[in-house]
Amino acid sequence: MKKEKSIQLILWVKRLLAAGTFFVWGYIILRISHTPLPFSEQVPYCMGSTMLIFGVLTALFKGIEYWEKQTEGNG
Repeated sequence: MKKEKSIQLILWVKRLLAAGTFFVWGYIILRISHTPLPFSEQVPYCMGSTMLIFGVLTALFKGIEYWEKQTEGNG
């Protein structure tokens, strides 16, 4: 029973992280697009922020996958 609850928790943490990351990314892209800079100068900020945000998400998911494997192994 405890294992099932842990797996459900892990699933919801993944969902919340993914949704939260998407909204943060969208907000940052929206903010960048509303700057007075021309598009050619906005591109590096868009690319850099996208790479950084989703790089952090990837690292968090790797940590969660490790936690998930530990949980599955203890059952």
